[in-house]
Amino acid sequence: MPPRSWDIFCTVIDNYGDIGVAWRLARRLAHDHGHAVRLWVDDLASFGHIAPGLDPALPRQTLAGIDIRRWPPSGFPAGIVPADAVIEAFGCRLPDSFEAAMAAQAVKPAWINLEYLSAEDWTLSHHKLPSPHPRLPLTKHFFFPGFDAASGGLICEDGLMAARAAWQADDAAQNDYWLRRGLPPRIPGDLRVSLFAYRNPAAATLLRAWADGPQPVRCLAPEGKVLPDVAGLLGRALKAGDHARLGNLDVHVLPLSDQDDYDRLLWGCDLNCVRGEDSLVRSQWAARPMLWHIYPQDDDAHIAKLDAFLNQYCAGLPAEMAAALQALNLAWNRDGDIAAAWREAAPWLPAWREHASNWQQRLLKDGDLATRLLHFIAEIG
Repeated sequence: MPPRSWDIFCTVIDNYGDIGVAWRLARRLAHDHGHAVRLWVDDLASFGHIAPGLDPALPRQTLAGIDIRRWPPSGFPAGIVPADAVIEAFGCRLPDSFEAAMAAQAVKPAWINLEYLSAEDWTLSHHKLPSPHPRLPLTKHFFFPGFDAASGGLICEDGLMAARAAWQADDAAQNDYWLRRGLPPRIPGDLRVSLFAYRNPAAATLLRAWADGPQPVRCLAPEGKVLPDVAGLLGRALKAGDHARLGNLDVHVLPLSDQDDYDRLLWGCDLNCVRGEDSLVRSQWAARPMLWHIYPQDDDAHIAKLDAFLNQYCAGLPAEMAAALQALNLAWNRDGDIAAAWREAAPWLPAWREHASNWQQRLLKDGDLATRLLHFIAEIG
């Protein structure tokens, strides 16, 4: 029987990525499927940056119809009755007392380890695998998000594609958005770019290429880890609300916003530089060219993950275009010759935009992550 209630557990690792995914999944299940969702988070202060209505001082509160609880580092609350389905976001370890409470249920909850997003082939062979508990009568199943029809898919709300297409076709709505965020409206011929990345020395090189280039570029950078690299190029400290100009480049530093406003930022730009997992997925739904800064790992393990994604993303493209897009993403992640890579990729932007639109339609052909997850739980139920 499909679940009607959920417990989602999330530990905040890199400030926004993990909780961003957990929050989107919670909203998807609650708003589009009408399920009761309880979200356990260990760092409400970081959570509050992407959910402005949240009060980090309250250990229990309701936001957007979702029951939000602080997950204490010790002394998990007694007497909590587990929901029909329990999600461990990205392998976070459930409290022992909660596992015991799950085992005590007459009907055991569906227990899912929601893994990190990857396009690597090995994830498909591990997707949906069971993992029996060593002591308790419980079985956990691994669920891998992905870009393949055989994977767990990606989170996407009902009606999102129609809302995005309508907004992108509405000049007045876009101008209102830019004005509300303290930005000028679009002007013919400018390139509007969002910049959200980890620390990245290639950022200053790419921005310098834009500053020296023939086309006006307006770079919109939400507060984040890449700002010191941008500040080094501009020779001044940067904070939310700042605007700086260098040659043909205008840089605007934006305060962090809620997830809906971030979506609109992606929808309104010609190129989106994104990082980690949540913003990568949202850039797919924007149907715009994107540059992914993948989370760096030891021994360049992240490059294998990047290559796996790019192989899927570029499949079927003209060879020259695919090579340009792959080289640009690799230079961005390896501090390569990003200026030269940009010069090769820039002429492909119109075709790249068309590809981005076709790609997001393909990703949703077999349903989004929540839909696939519900089907899977019904299978094992």
